Amino acid sequence: MPRLCCPAFMLTLAIGGAGSAMGDTVALNRDLVQPHLHVVPRTAQETTRIAKAVAPTTDFSGAEPFETNSGGGATVRARDNADAFSLVSGNAPFERQLDFQLGNGLFTKIWVSSPSSTLASDGLGPLFNARSCQSCHLKDGRGHPPEGPDDSAISIFLRVSVPVEGTEHMSAIESYLHALDPNTERTAPDPVYGGQLQDFGVQGHAAEYSFGVTYKETEIALSDGETASLRQPSYRAANLGYGPLAKGAMLSPRVAPQMIGLGLLEAIPAQDILALADPEDADGDGISGVAQVVWSHEYDRPMLGRFGHKAGQPTIRQQSASAFAGDIGISSTLFNTPAGDCTSLQTKCRAAPDGSTGTDALTEISDEGLDFVTFYSRNLAVPERRDVDDPVVLRGKEVFYRTGCTSCHVPKFVTERLAEQPEQSFQLIWPYSDLLLHDMGEGLADMRPEGRANGREWRTAPLWGIGLTETVSGHSYFLHDGRARSLLEAVLWHGGEAANQRDAVIDMPAESRAALIRYLESL
Repeated sequence: MPRLCCPAFMLTLAIGGAGSAMGDTVALNRDLVQPHLHVVPRTAQETTRIAKAVAPTTDFSGAEPFETNSGGGATVRARDNADAFSLVSGNAPFERQLDFQLGNGLFTKIWVSSPSSTLASDGLGPLFNARSCQSCHLKDGRGHPPEGPDDSAISIFLRVSVPVEGTEHMSAIESYLHALDPNTERTAPDPVYGGQLQDFGVQGHAAEYSFGVTYKETEIALSDGETASLRQPSYRAANLGYGPLAKGAMLSPRVAPQMIGLGLLEAIPAQDILALADPEDADGDGISGVAQVVWSHEYDRPMLGRFGHKAGQPTIRQQSASAFAGDIGISSTLFNTPAGDCTSLQTKCRAAPDGSTGTDALTEISDEGLDFVTFYSRNLAVPERRDVDDPVVLRGKEVFYRTGCTSCHVPKFVTERLAEQPEQSFQLIWPYSDLLLHDMGEGLADMRPEGRANGREWRTAPLWGIGLTETVSGHSYFLHDGRARSLLEAVLWHGGEAANQRDAVIDMPAESRAALIRYLESL
């Protein structure tokens, strides 16, 4: 669907800070810089070198220079065990590796309810989805939907929101997005259940719901007599603990994504991502990527969204703080409500003891602790590629490129030169994502808008490390809700802007299709 936009994102808007009156004039392209990074500007010579380095290849006779190093100098040797995603950046200075271990300790820490004698670990909930970050991101890999009635849904949950009509009482980011595109759909958290449903509660507090999913199988005919089966999920929020959901409530499942390479994604220049956006499909290729714009709670300004299935968070630090608040019920200076996602209508939850120390900030994890978790998340290394010179892999790579998969899964970027982050500074990386929003068709639609993303749009998922999913996570479930049980199924679920590519995969010779999957397994 065409979007209202201006060339090079030079639209001038009038908007104030969160909660303030409108009046400060800002330019969108300036707003989407990264104020948390200390960037050293590129020289003209560097810009020329970078353009050559990231140009898409047309030679599939062998591997490209540095193709093995998916994360540039931060790449680590690929381990054939479950720790493959849990290693520190390969170029991390020795003196920073202790910070990584401290962050890992907080990432794996089990939080407990308040009051507790373990003052540094209390504050859980009162309503929550998990007791630790590691519980969802087991071994720093991706989560999965329940595998049968006895499997916990701990690494998947349902987001919830309700539609909002009109333009009254808009927040700062809503006003900003409305000025950018008046067709942007407004939503709000459910007035009782908040922004996501929590399926656990501490003692004395009922869980908000029980996660439920059923599947309907559909067989897909492929070329050369092959077939595949896709499972269409149907989600339900059962056993609601606080009454019915609001009228028009929209539910959307979210599986915990893998954690590798986040710091490198954060270091991709915003202008390089924006240069790939084509909201009105001006070039007529059927691909119309849209940049997500979200509010930075840390800098009180709009920023480019990068993290999450709909790119709903601008930085690793805010993503981490948001997960602490929504998933575990742990407050920080960015989200300083000790009761987590509990709403004002959940009075018992709001009145429960919490883990804050009585400070004005009302934080249950300190800024120092949040910084350690952020450093850990920023420096989870990308493993090296495997079998880059294998003839079948090279054939699959050619199929991937010729089919047009690189229109969204952009192979290469060069990160910013950063004065204070040597691990992420000026690296040639291979994430296979443009970090933009794309219409993925009716089959994958959750019909729940989020920021600039409508109910059919999702951020292009980075593909690096995808071939190690089963090694790390013990399963091969993909997409935002884990419905795809294989890489082939994930491809076949593509629709919307990727419908032509999906159909090409269905119709291509079986040998080419197998080579494509083999290439994806090498990433």
